[in-house]
Amino acid sequence: MDDKIKNILIKNNIEDYIKLYDLDLHYLGKIANEIREKKYGKKVFFNINRHINPSNICKDVCKFCAFSAHRKNPNPYTLSIEECVNIAKEAHKKGANEVHIVSAHNPEVGYQYYMNIVREIKKEIPDIHIKAFTAAEVNFLSELSGKNYEEVLDDMIEAGVDSMPGGGAEIFDENIRNKICKGKVSSENWLKIHKLWHKRGKKSNATMLFGHIENRAHRIDHMLRLKELQEETGGFNAFIPLVYQRENNYLKVDNFLTGVEILKTVAISRIILDNIPHIKAYWPTFTLNLALVAQEYGADDIDGTIQKESIQSAAGANSKKGLDLEELIYQIKDAGFIPVERDSLYNEIKVYR
Repeated sequence: MDDKIKNILIKNNIEDYIKLYDLDLHYLGKIANEIREKKYGKKVFFNINRHINPSNICKDVCKFCAFSAHRKNPNPYTLSIEECVNIAKEAHKKGANEVHIVSAHNPEVGYQYYMNIVREIKKEIPDIHIKAFTAAEVNFLSELSGKNYEEVLDDMIEAGVDSMPGGGAEIFDENIRNKICKGKVSSENWLKIHKLWHKRGKKSNATMLFGHIENRAHRIDHMLRLKELQEETGGFNAFIPLVYQRENNYLKVDNFLTGVEILKTVAISRIILDNIPHIKAYWPTFTLNLALVAQEYGADDIDGTIQKESIQSAAGANSKKGLDLEELIYQIKDAGFIPVERDSLYNEIKVYR
């Protein structure tokens, strides 16, 4: 890392970090890739996973969301617990070692519905890793049940949740949150919930939704708040910058992100978040091709096969049917990298050479 970058990092303030965006894309990529290769060489991590979205009925109205049932998505549904268990069992038969459970905030089904989904899946498939319930869902479940965050998190652990996904973070700036997801968990409480989870010896991820009405300063502020919490707890496995999807929602966005801006954001996140082990280019929001390019700009993970994806695809992402394992491995190799199947905590399962 040369002096130009070092001087920015030493100052450690938003104004100087924003200047990273003014640097040449390929220069930024070179620095970020050096950090990435020092950690992982040419490895690209993925897992065999299945997303389960139990319901799209939601008490909140987030302007960027195309998944929840509303006028632009007039197809409400709620899966039974048995249906969720059967989805998990079928995915496990196909090799999935993780189920990723994220739901809308449906007040009609009751608190135990959510806990029992996890409990019944774990009962049927004891060895599967359950990544479930974002901090936004924890906040919702707290309000629904009258329990505090600690009690909800303890109930999750008792039911069988192994780790938490990073959703619901969106952008931490409260002025932006008031415009795009008013009424959802606050940024302060999102961070508090993950801190409490980490104190229980559990791991989680962290996301950032970008490319809507936020600006570069908001993105840097978001990363620095995550960096600060990670310094305290060390509980984040990965940072996942999510590219805003434009279809079927109520957010008015005129200027969409360029590939250059997306790749710069990935590279800057790798440079700033030196204490978070992994940077994930989540292919459903990047597209597979750009996610593979992002592996040269600091990312080292591409998520997984997913099998079925409902949230991003509702907003226009080409991810509804997931990815075939063989195709994913082929594409990673074709891009010049080494595919590495991992578990949810980044233990290596198989290296495909």
